[in-house]
Amino acid sequence: MLLFVGLGNPGTLYQNTRHNSGFSVLEAFETENGVEIDKEGFKGKYLKLLYHSEEIILLKPQTFMNLSGESVSAVVNFYKIPIDNIVVIYDDMDLPCGKIRLREGGSSGGHNGIKNIINLLGTENIKRIKIGIGHPPYGVIDYVLGKPTKEEEALLVAARKKALNAIDAIIDHDFHYAMSKFN
Repeated sequence: MLLFVGLGNPGTLYQNTRHNSGFSVLEAFETENGVEIDKEGFKGKYLKLLYHSEEIILLKPQTFMNLSGESVSAVVNFYKIPIDNIVVIYDDMDLPCGKIRLREGGSSGGHNGIKNIINLLGTENIKRIKIGIGHPPYGVIDYVLGKPTKEEEALLVAARKKALNAIDAIIDHDFHYAMSKFN
């Protein structure tokens, strides 16, 4: 079983903001596949399904970004998901807007959502799909909680499509294959 976690903040106030890039990827998955992440539990919204002959869980924590690990650890503990089978999707302001990067682990890079997940799971060895949102020209909080410009949104739509293709590659092959194809 694979767990794909999209990070973001719940509620309409944060919808379509740069910080909700993880949610946006899973929402694109929903649209593309005609499914809905609508089950509530584990401090999040989730969907368990058979996809490409693989059992997967899609999770959108509803704890707000800084406490994302509470939802992730609840799902991991309940379903006994190995750390190696977790992929977290989130925004990264150190990547140019619209670029994606897959990583097998590392520090949080200052991202509070992934930092909380690392703390609660007790390891930095968590696979990631990072969605570039670009470096802020002004205050970090206002930038990440702001909505992208039309130009940025076009780049982010393309990045979401690449991220969906990366998810398919991870499921159909493995994470290393996806890294070699998308990095």
